[in-house]
Amino acid sequence: MTRHARAGRRSPVVVGLGILLLLVASLGAVAAALRPWEAREAAGPVGEPTAPVQSAEATPTPTPTPTPDPDAEFSIVATGDVLPHLPVLASARTSDGGYDFAPVLGPMDPWIQGADLALCHLEVAVTPPGTSPSGYPLFGTPPQIAASLQAQGWDGCSTASNHSVDRGFPGVTATLDALDAAGLGHVGTARSAVEQSQPQVYTLERAGRTVRVAHVAATYGTNGMPVDADKPWSVNLIDVPAMVAQATAARAAGADLVVASIHCCVEYRTEPTPEQVAIDQQLADSGVFDLVIGHHAHVPQPVVLLGGGPRGEGMWVAYGLGNYVSNQDGECCSPSTSSGLLLTAHVVATGAFAAEGRPAGPARVTGVEWTPITVDRLAGHRVHALADIAGGTGTLSAAQVADRTAAVVAAAGTQAPQRSTPLTPTGPPPVVVPRVSG
Repeated sequence: MTRHARAGRRSPVVVGLGILLLLVASLGAVAAALRPWEAREAAGPVGEPTAPVQSAEATPTPTPTPTPDPDAEFSIVATGDVLPHLPVLASARTSDGGYDFAPVLGPMDPWIQGADLALCHLEVAVTPPGTSPSGYPLFGTPPQIAASLQAQGWDGCSTASNHSVDRGFPGVTATLDALDAAGLGHVGTARSAVEQSQPQVYTLERAGRTVRVAHVAATYGTNGMPVDADKPWSVNLIDVPAMVAQATAARAAGADLVVASIHCCVEYRTEPTPEQVAIDQQLADSGVFDLVIGHHAHVPQPVVLLGGGPRGEGMWVAYGLGNYVSNQDGECCSPSTSSGLLLTAHVVATGAFAAEGRPAGPARVTGVEWTPITVDRLAGHRVHALADIAGGTGTLSAAQVADRTAAVVAAAGTQAPQRSTPLTPTGPPPVVVPRVSG
């Protein structure tokens, strides 16, 4: 065979290689047709250079972990009965015939002004216009008491007590009018059914969020004094289902925390009565109350953590805070009536995750403390934190101070610690949200 004849034939190897190349080219074309977006991405826009293809093994950018807003923290301070007997009024009398309770209450200023929210208990009615002050058994105190409480740093008072209607419905009205004039919140008595249906709400601005505290109050009775038949709403009587319903409604309306003030049950008794225990446990079991403050016994009672509470975390209760200011001591009554408790509750409201838009978390009472206080009756009824006068005063010996402190410590119990120094506010004062009276 000539050289030209061998050149015109394809060997089997060559032919097979050609077929293989044709198959590869064909598969590439099919793949490109099935993934046209790859071709477009590789080519890039017309007139622009081709973008480099990113490696499939490139490390993706990690999603940043959202940073929560800071928690909102604040304190609530509460105290016992504001019970101005006639001798207390004499100590508050001014040379011009008026009344100024600042000299009586003044030693407690740092303790009250250091609180973020301060709640008092005004046990007696304010005198209606044209009437004179009076003491036991039918109390009436001058309206200046409200201005003096506000000046000391109190933000509002509970007003449901066994003396709420000592001056009838005009006394209820005069009391709330005086508190309104002083800019103080109030709950427990009312001038209308509309007002009675509302808790007292306080708002605090902390850590970029608004925290709302609702306060409700009720009493066991009115010492047999009649509540006007056509005004049953003028005084809140203890009705646990009704209180739970009001607290539930308050939470639905935006309250982050609900505090109850309970005026009950037996005077001059350190141990809480079975009725007290039952009422407070029912409030705890409801899961809508965060803190219960007790009044009426005129002597300090235990501070304990009950089971239940919101989210099942427990609920602190001070069964009885004793007296804040009064003319009582061992000369007339139980020696323990000379002293009481200043309760401090610490609140934390969880911050939101701003990056994800998640709402802020719940507010909760993380713990409580108590401070023994006393009235130095012979020195013009001055109210002191016992820690401030450990060495005694001109009218109280160091031994008397030690005895009073020991009695309060024994009554309060060991579940909550004692506090011996005033607080410092964590932010601006609270805003009192007025109750609508009609």
